[in-house]
Amino acid sequence: MYKVFEAIDELVTILEEARGVPMTSGCVVPRGDVLELLDEVRDALPAEVDDAQDVLDRKDEIVGGAEHAAEAMLSKARLDAETMLADARAEAERLVADATATADRLIADAQDEADRTSAAARAEYEDVVGRSRDEADRMIQAGRESYERSVEEGRYEQGRLVSQTEVVQAARAESTRILDAAAAEAARQKADCDAYVDDKLGEFEDLLSHTLRSVSKGRLHLRGGAAFTGAPAAVVPGGAPFDYEGA
Repeated sequence: MYKVFEAIDELVTILEEARGVPMTSGCVVPRGDVLELLDEVRDALPAEVDDAQDVLDRKDEIVGGAEHAAEAMLSKARLDAETMLADARAEAERLVADATATADRLIADAQDEADRTSAAARAEYEDVVGRSRDEADRMIQAGRESYERSVEEGRYEQGRLVSQTEVVQAARAESTRILDAAAAEAARQKADCDAYVDDKLGEFEDLLSHTLRSVSKGRLHLRGGAAFTGAPAAVVPGGAPFDYEGA
């Protein structure tokens, strides 16, 4: 886009520095330089328009990448949560099974010991059985508490992992906002550029029309005088003589 502005600035400079036509407000400009600058303006505009279109074309690619990443994170979070819950359940079940087996073994040992003792030792037997049952209840309760704690931790981790998808959703919304803003800015810049170039070209067209009219008047005015006085031909920038009658 800077090439467009530079070319327009050069056109303005050429017109400002152009040699004036005697007895008129017009001037003589080098046609080749002006046409070359106009070609540069025409060649530079499509490149800027293509750059703006590239931003719009990549919108689907960026949004698609964000959606794919969000789906992958959500799937991983669900899988990790399910794995942790399964591990917690397995560990709790193992603890309960170990506690139950230990209790059964202690009760069996107490019963065997009671069978081997005499009636005088029955009180001791009942005491051992009571302690065994208390220990079994305690271990079962501990196993249940461990199971509940493991399940609660698994649920908490599942909620934490799933909540990360909110960050992905926020990122998706932000990427959509950025893309919309970029598209709007590109459209605005293109419209501003088109309006600016159109205005400048309009001004240049008016100036050229005015210059051509002034040149025509000057030629008509000098054409009659040159036939009688032998006035020399004017010289335009670039060094080549300019014949008013043959131009």
